[in-house]
Amino acid sequence: MTTGKLTIGLDADDTLWHNESRFIAAQDIMREALGPWSERLGLSSTDIDDRLQSKETTNLARYGYGAKGFILSMIETAVELTHGEISGHAIEQILNAGHWMLDHPVELLPGVADVVPALAATHTVIIITKGDLWDQEAKVARSGLGDVVAGVEVVAKKDGATYQRLLERRGVDPDRFVMVGNSVKSDIIPVLDLGGYAVYVPHEFGWVHEQAELPHHHRLFELSTMESLGSLITHLEAD
Repeated sequence: MTTGKLTIGLDADDTLWHNESRFIAAQDIMREALGPWSERLGLSSTDIDDRLQSKETTNLARYGYGAKGFILSMIETAVELTHGEISGHAIEQILNAGHWMLDHPVELLPGVADVVPALAATHTVIIITKGDLWDQEAKVARSGLGDVVAGVEVVAKKDGATYQRLLERRGVDPDRFVMVGNSVKSDIIPVLDLGGYAVYVPHEFGWVHEQAELPHHHRLFELSTMESLGSLITHLEAD
């Protein structure tokens, strides 16, 4: 095994800052906008949520991950559920919810404001996030973390091939790489498969498309908050 400092990858949404709560709030507004049609057509909140989830799944291949694809999926869902009868005013309500999502201030999660600069002062720290390039870069800029870390990687998806290319390009041995995030599917499993370390930091709101079973692995660690990440990195490097 090689020795030396670990290179640290940090997921962004719901690891460094709150994100899924924006989607939940916008979805609530979509349900309200559909109110008149829901009553007439007998649509329950579950009907709307299930249709939106299905539409999101279909559209991931078309729009990718991120807020803009979600906004389009909400509009498409509203049009389909109302058989094209939805009003321009209701569409405007959904669009305004989307604008609110995109413009919402970045709220850092507990410990992030302290632990990220501290680690970046002694390690190579990279933010690795997927989604819409403009939205993700804007959130990184508003977070204040972009000037602290060594780099920001916005990728279309997080799988083994993506991590492999990223690490090779940066000259990082997977054995000395640790990925920190709240998604088992995107942040944990691919990195463990490459031989790296993974740190799972669960968030109260988990996105349905990112759900996967947490594996048992000797290189997997779990933290309740980011506040303990620094001590864990020290432990891993001393092991």
